[in-house]
Amino acid sequence: MDKFTKLTGVAAPLPIVNVDTDMIIPKDYLKTIKRTGLGTGLFAEMRYNEDGTENPDFVLNKPAYRKANILVAGDNFGCGSSREHAPWALLDFGIRCVISTSFADIFYNNCFKNGILPIKVSQEELDMLMDDAQRGSNATLSVDLEEQEIRGPDGGVVKFEIDAFKRHCLLNGLDDIGLTMEKAPAIDTFEHKYTESHPWA
Repeated sequence: MDKFTKLTGVAAPLPIVNVDTDMIIPKDYLKTIKRTGLGTGLFAEMRYNEDGTENPDFVLNKPAYRKANILVAGDNFGCGSSREHAPWALLDFGIRCVISTSFADIFYNNCFKNGILPIKVSQEELDMLMDDAQRGSNATLSVDLEEQEIRGPDGGVVKFEIDAFKRHCLLNGLDDIGLTMEKAPAIDTFEHKYTESHPWA
């Protein structure tokens, strides 16, 4: 998993509440277990017209936001089913950070396991960041996980809280497999001792 330390990039505004995982990645895209290629299906029902052409009114289709890597979204983001394809699709598109007032628990935890930083802020702070994100090509935010702060284009700063263990994992690029591999020396020692004491096993 890629480390997350600091991220400066375009922030796309998505002022919609209760964006569920089916909106993030519709069920038609769940046939694969690969983590790549899902970016094309991100927000597909809003992003594309019925004939498959792009909806020019959807934010990620607008020239200023096509390469957005931060999403500023409404309350209760990631609700609905627990599909891990949702963070996979965000990451494959290029989104590394989602900012909202609240997240569904399963989606929130899945983000950390896939290298995405979900940040919870107050409604007042979200309104300010949403205003920043609506500036088009000037909608640049800087997210610093080490300092736990977001800097807006005018120099405004929003501090955020995050669980210390989750912060450690993101800063060091540790998913569940990475955490296990940190214990590799202890695992090797145990297996060696067990083999010596149980040669018949």
